[in-house]
Order: sequence, then structure tokens, then C-alpha cells
Amino acid sequence: MLKKFFICLVTVSMAVSCSQKNSQSSNDGKHFGNTINARNAITFDALMTKMETADSINAKVTGMVKDVCQKKGCWMSMVSEQPGKPPMRVTFKDYAFFMPKDLGGKRVVIDGFARVEVTSVEMLRHFAEDAGKSKAEIEAITQPKREVSFEASGVLILD
Repeated sequence: MLKKFFICLVTVSMAVSCSQKNSQSSNDGKHFGNTINARNAITFDALMTKMETADSINAKVTGMVKDVCQKKGCWMSMVSEQPGKPPMRVTFKDYAFFMPKDLGGKRVVIDGFARVEVTSVEMLRHFAEDAGKSKAEIEAITQPKREVSFEASGVLILD
């Protein structure tokens, strides 16, 4: 009886382990989260154009990092290479990985989900505090902001 139970347990364990997704994940200093490549990535500006007519979209995007959370690297903002365009806040799926704090000015590829949302004053102030803004700059935030945000499952640092 014990032998049958053990064989059953081993069989179930093997079936469960074989049926799990083989999701590659890395934190090698160049890849963070799911391992991705730059193939078929659209530009930041192309994403923003698509978001003018969509509420959400799955995308792989390449662009320039402006800021990174200086507390622990738990978010970053991407910007257009064209001046005067708004930045996009990027967070990381399931809070599973963080970015290097000195990533500003570098080009990256992100893969995940973009959406249009309204960010509350409280959250905007929190982000400003994380970015090291002054007390006056934080207190000047008095209105919620409609913006494009992105939840990345993987990030590739290009340079």
C-alpha cells in the first residue's frame, strides 16, 4: 500500500512540474524579469500614438529612461526623444524585480501592458517623493493626472 502511495505521489509531482510554464527569468544586470529581446519592439512615440485611440495594449517598447525610483528602483519613467512629450511611468509585474537607480539616460526595451489611467494626487506625491523632489515640488501637486502607464514583465538594458 505504501509503495502504491509513493508511486502515485512521484507521478503527480512529475506531472505538476512538467506542466508548469517554462518562463525564463533573469537579473544579470542587462535583463530584469522575463528575459526579452529587442525584436519587434516599437518606439516610445509609436506606443503613445497607439494609446491615443486605445485604453490598453500589450506591447514591446524601446525608449529612453528619464528617472528611476531612488528608494529601491521600484519604478522608472520613460520619455520621448522628442522634447515636450509627457513621460510614461513603468512599474514591474508583481513587484518581482527592481531597476538599477543609475539607469537614467539609458535606452531600454520593456515588454508588458500599457494602459491609460488616472493617477491620484496621493500617488503622484508618493512618486515625487521617491524621485527625491523637494517638499515644495511635492506640495505643488494638487490635481490627479490622466496618463499612460506601463506594467513591464521584462526589461532589457540596451546601453
